[in-house]
Amino acid sequence: MAVSSLPNRPRVPEIHVTVAAVIEREGRFLLVEERCQGLLVLNQPAGHLEPNESFLEAVTRETREETGHGFSPESLIGIYHWQNEAHDTFVRFAFTGQFTAPTGPVKLDTGIVAVHWLTSAQILAREHDLRSPTVRSCIDDYVAGVRHPLDLVRYLGWAEAARRATK
Repeated sequence: MAVSSLPNRPRVPEIHVTVAAVIEREGRFLLVEERCQGLLVLNQPAGHLEPNESFLEAVTRETREETGHGFSPESLIGIYHWQNEAHDTFVRFAFTGQFTAPTGPVKLDTGIVAVHWLTSAQILAREHDLRSPTVRSCIDDYVAGVRHPLDLVRYLGWAEAARRATK
């Protein structure tokens, strides 16, 4: 059967598991300006969890790829569940911790246009540019002092599961 003769099927909404780093220095937050569906938007260093990767590995990798900064997660700020207009679901795990500035030239990840350090007031003034409402929610919770221990998010990879099964 030719593809053109298949009946139109409705788009199936997707579920995305993402991580984000909330990094603050002297009252300013590290944000990336990135292209998303043809628009320039602001976001924390963030991205999708990849196969065989823990949340902590993912947020460290995404921060390095998108900003050149090193990142060591110390606390979970929160888990954010958001659904966009297309009914795609995003579950974001936001972390805060220690960071190190790049030591040399940085090649930013595909789609990243610039890296900015912005105050809460500057972010609020550009709220219409935020990639999603989770960006501001993460910052609001960070400013409010919300911190959870990292052991709330445990990684049980294949090797760990196999080891437990043999006990």
